[in-house]
Amino acid sequence: MLGHHYTHTFLETAVASVNAGCNLELSYGMRNNIFMHIPQALAMGNITLQMLRDRVRPLFYTRMRLGEFDPPEMNPYSALDLSVVQSPEHHNLSLEAAVKSFVLLKNIRGTLPLRARDLPGQRLAVVGPFADNPRVLFGDYAPVPEPQYIYTPRRGLETLGANVSFAAGCGEPRCHRYSRAQVVGAVGTADVVVVCLGTGVDVETEAKDRSNLSLPGHQLELLQDAVQ
Repeated sequence: MLGHHYTHTFLETAVASVNAGCNLELSYGMRNNIFMHIPQALAMGNITLQMLRDRVRPLFYTRMRLGEFDPPEMNPYSALDLSVVQSPEHHNLSLEAAVKSFVLLKNIRGTLPLRARDLPGQRLAVVGPFADNPRVLFGDYAPVPEPQYIYTPRRGLETLGANVSFAAGCGEPRCHRYSRAQVVGAVGTADVVVVCLGTGVDVETEAKDRSNLSLPGHQLELLQDAVQ
């Protein structure tokens, strides 16, 4: 609320939040948290002890229902390991979710779908800062999976038996330094070109907004070079 100029101090924010019914603060990594000022607000009489108990009760009720305070042996999820999480059933469900979440904006001349049986013998070029960089493939608030379970576009296409050439063109999504020769060399003799562009958490996250929707840095130039 300080950023929105609704209050002027953390103490005022704590008082206003508790009085409004807020009982949870997202403050991971912050040294000076709003809720650390609640004892002062209580001592000054701005909030009451009963009000605090009313706010805290549903939090601990929910945590108890989730089993956070139970012994591990009472929690059925404690027995799960990678053999369950990475089971064929879960792999297939993840694949189904990925396939059904794609949004196809255009499909000029029926270019898609690329059929796996047609790829052997074809030359594919995969270019762009998102083509083979596992670190930039996940958005804000995303979990960080083990590297062996991450399939970049390049790695995924290479499993299909195609002859894949690769060029990032940019070392990172901001794409301040761009190698046109690298991209042109990769796409020049390709039958199919896959261009992987975007933003990622390096460019925008919560509290880090952009002033426009343009591709960062030289990414548009990279796209134009690949098309030409």
